[in-house]
Amino acid sequence: MAKIDEYIQKFESGRISRRGFIKSLMVLGLSVPAINMILASSGPVAHAAKPKKGGRFRLGVGQGAMTDSLDPGALPSTAPQIVHLQVRNCLTELNYKYNPIPELAESWEPSADASKWTFKLRKGVEFHNGKTLDAEDVVFSINYHRGEDSKSSGKSLVTAVKDVKADGKHTVVFILEGGNADFPFIMSDYHLGIFPAGTTDFEKGIGTGAFKLVSWEPGVRALTKLNPNYWKQGRGHFDEVETIYINDVSARINALKTGQIDAMNRCERKTFHLLEKIPGIKAINLTGTTHYTIPMLSDVPPYDNNDVRLALKLTVDREQLVKQILRGYGAVGNDHPIAPSQRFYASELPQRKYDPDKARYHMKKAGKLNHTFKLHVSDAAFAGAVDTAVLIKESATKAGIKIDVVREPQDGYWSDVWMKKAWTFSFWGGRPSEDWMFAIGYAEESNWNEGHFKHKRFNELLKAARAELDNAKRREMYVEMQRLVRDEGGSIIPMFANLLMATSTKVGFENVAANFDLDGLRTPERWWFI
Repeated sequence: MAKIDEYIQKFESGRISRRGFIKSLMVLGLSVPAINMILASSGPVAHAAKPKKGGRFRLGVGQGAMTDSLDPGALPSTAPQIVHLQVRNCLTELNYKYNPIPELAESWEPSADASKWTFKLRKGVEFHNGKTLDAEDVVFSINYHRGEDSKSSGKSLVTAVKDVKADGKHTVVFILEGGNADFPFIMSDYHLGIFPAGTTDFEKGIGTGAFKLVSWEPGVRALTKLNPNYWKQGRGHFDEVETIYINDVSARINALKTGQIDAMNRCERKTFHLLEKIPGIKAINLTGTTHYTIPMLSDVPPYDNNDVRLALKLTVDREQLVKQILRGYGAVGNDHPIAPSQRFYASELPQRKYDPDKARYHMKKAGKLNHTFKLHVSDAAFAGAVDTAVLIKESATKAGIKIDVVREPQDGYWSDVWMKKAWTFSFWGGRPSEDWMFAIGYAEESNWNEGHFKHKRFNELLKAARAELDNAKRREMYVEMQRLVRDEGGSIIPMFANLLMATSTKVGFENVAANFDLDGLRTPERWWFI
């Protein structure tokens, strides 16, 4: 253990490369899942000099559209998410080790069965409009996502909340349908940002965040200015943050190279090794929970037939995709969304592999060998999505399965194609807990259940595992849930992708989180100029 700690210290201080770190742990006999878990919570401290105040930070973001909104119930992609978290805070936030830490809540306490949670709020926190934060603001904000008529994409996160109420000005009490040991994790979700009670116009961006909204042009840019009354110590170093929509990855890279932006997300994998060699640029490579999905609407013919779904899953050459699309910066997926770095990852499940003969068997059984499947794709989903679709089409041909790749426009992809067309591409940053990931993406009632997965046993297990305090029993349930999603779900999940970002060497940061893109979507308030 001491030797492992020694290597971790060297890695986090930058004295050993990522590759050297992995090789060293393998020599010590650690398994790949164990190494992935360490990587997920470790990383080099970069430019950890004392933060300098001031300057305009220009962030080039891929993944956004003109239909974007700052409505906390929407936020379908990275661009509006990161603007939202510039202007608003949540009750909790996740640190780089995936642990919940206090944000607007300074502390929390569960009941013995974890079905009641009491959150104590910070005192003296002001919204941008001068109003002082109190418990009624929190109750109003959380209730915005609750109720039968709610259209919020965060609704599934709070479905289990039976009641939320103020107990005085600085205490909020949540009553849950059952125990939930992971509830503080959920309160960090970006959908659950807090805004003043009575808010109806979300595009004004009123919150308690490090920055105030100056201008907001969805699909183009956002400009925010430092909140002089920001309550959080050691955060909010820039005077201004300009978030610039640059969906084309080559354009983002050129903007960084020429000094038009200071940082960018979602680097091009085939050229990432070259970025690492460019003077003045710092390349960031993180292992986390990010994964790519290819969801089929499993209640829409012909995808309502599980043999069709299995056949299409078996046509995917995952090793080829990791090698050619991810350029080795990732790992194969097993058609469920839980990463090897997570607590209850089902390492015992057999890895699904490319098997054209078996794929043909299932497609013949479904009576669809002569059917042509339309696969709708855009690089808005992720860089390389179109190339991925073409490779899947080619590998399916060997099984006698016909796929027509339909290339869709990047702008409007998330509003007009994803979850609208029957078979599409998608991108997930993942979630730090199994319950959270399954609740938001696979629970029957979730608005983001992109594969329309409706499975009685799965939903029973989801509620039971959430309330179970015995981790051994809990793991058994999460393993079964991963198997159900893998074998009966509507999503092909071929690969987990490392997060690849890049900055100017003038930008300072430390311990970059991998729970979401761009330092857990907190880049603007956590980073600084050096």
